[in-house]
Amino acid sequence: MFIWTARFSKKKAVAAVIAVGLVIAAVILLSGRSHTEDKAPVLSDNAQRIAYLQSLGWEVVEEPLETLQFLFPETLNASYLAYNELQRLQGFDLTACCGKQVTRYTYTVTNYPNRPEGVQANLYICEDAAVAGDICCPGESGFQERLIPSEAKKAG
Repeated sequence: MFIWTARFSKKKAVAAVIAVGLVIAAVILLSGRSHTEDKAPVLSDNAQRIAYLQSLGWEVVEEPLETLQFLFPETLNASYLAYNELQRLQGFDLTACCGKQVTRYTYTVTNYPNRPEGVQANLYICEDAAVAGDICCPGESGFQERLIPSEAKKAG
């Protein structure tokens, strides 16, 4: 028979319990976060896409202005990399759809501040999930910005 003993001071025992507790708390927080934030909204039909845009604060004409299907490139070139930086700011990432079929739905936005017309919402869907999006105004004084408003913009 073999007996092994170890001496722990109270300080070491308390430190060990706290360390194990922190590790368990971190695992719980990270696993809960991955289940909620990593899921892209499923948008398989027009009603779901409209509801999603409305949930972001955008009012749009119900029928898309344009629908475009295309095969996303296997690797992102310079222009896609720049656009992907905008997407990463709002929780999307285009690398997930490299080499896959993507559909871009373009809607007319009717409630953009100080622009009653000419503003569009682009929503990129891959395998029924939103993978990218933007608000833009084509033309001479045009712009392109996040589809999902930043917290500062939502508050203001």
